[in-house]
Amino acid sequence: MITDDTDSPVEAETTGRQIITFTEDSTHEQRVAALNAVRGVDSITSSDEIGQEAIPADQLEDADATIFERLGVAVATINPTQFESLNEVARQNPAIVAVEPEHVVHALAAPLATETHLADGRRNTWGLQATRALASQFDGSGVRVAVLDTGFDLEHPDFAGRSITSKSFVVGQEVQDGNGHGTHCVGTSCGPRAIPNARGYGIAPGAAIFVGKVLSNQGTGSDTGILAGIEWALANRCQVISMSLGANIPQPVVAYETIGQRALAAGTLIIAAAGNNARRPADPGFIGSPANSASIMAVGALASDLKMAAFSARATVVPGGAIDIAAPGFEVYSSWPMPDRYQTISGTSMATPHVAGIAALVVQSTGKTGKELWKSLVNGAEVLPLPPTDAGAGLATAP
Repeated sequence: MITDDTDSPVEAETTGRQIITFTEDSTHEQRVAALNAVRGVDSITSSDEIGQEAIPADQLEDADATIFERLGVAVATINPTQFESLNEVARQNPAIVAVEPEHVVHALAAPLATETHLADGRRNTWGLQATRALASQFDGSGVRVAVLDTGFDLEHPDFAGRSITSKSFVVGQEVQDGNGHGTHCVGTSCGPRAIPNARGYGIAPGAAIFVGKVLSNQGTGSDTGILAGIEWALANRCQVISMSLGANIPQPVVAYETIGQRALAAGTLIIAAAGNNARRPADPGFIGSPANSASIMAVGALASDLKMAAFSARATVVPGGAIDIAAPGFEVYSSWPMPDRYQTISGTSMATPHVAGIAALVVQSTGKTGKELWKSLVNGAEVLPLPPTDAGAGLATAP
């Protein structure tokens, strides 16, 4: 993964907590009993018990364990002396599918390059041109798109009057974006296509926006915040979840694969950035988590010549390690917190919200959600003269 201020890969870090994935048919009582059986786990928070659509950020940090009931997973603070106790419970309890370490995740922006082919026009971006969004009769109206990232500039003038629902899952920080990455991603997916005397940049300007702050103003977070954000998006019946974040973990995480499957079954498509750890042509990199889950749509980044961006990760042979689709991710112009208002940055982070916006247009035009939405996006992609290991089905295009 790449942070906003470096051009070298950031190694995957763990937090010391553990993610426990339960069977889909396990009950709340069975999940609580399993966690209570772990030595030292005394306080347990459950999304069902608090009677709200989302667990408050401070409760995520304070409890020994947190159960996300809609997702069927829990996160527990486990010190080294408790680890064997947790593993023993997992071996004996049929309600537990897997126990995995929680990782630190980062916003996936990449350094700007110098070459260019397609270019922004005076009235719109090259991304809107390439994806054919400008010619679409659909704008995402009636569709709910969740962007889980660093938050959003809630006072951005380009979004005055828009339907925006927000929630922070970062302790001590409000949704207001102190980083910029989240505001940029919201803009690409759901910002305006046309602005008087300015350049339009958004794919689905009619969509209802749901902003989940799961990364801090420094651009980092943990799996706990992401899981909380996904559950919140599902509770709000969002058909599309956009996640421009990840960790450099080559092997798929069972929890994310399970969550992706359960989200699809509920009619929600999760779309995630493939990662920026490539250094093409010498090093094609690999897809990180959570994009390397087979049930989460992995997005590669295209440069403005519609070839792969030098930083965009390639598919690997691990289960789920495929690129599913590609979109503009090079020198993408979009919204930015005031007073700057606009910014141009690159990354698979920038490709992902292009696909999320197009997904909203497909939902509006076809009514398809979940697995059928996935199929429609792939079938509607423009085939490019690139290996599927790089670009998947090809360039995501608007209906």
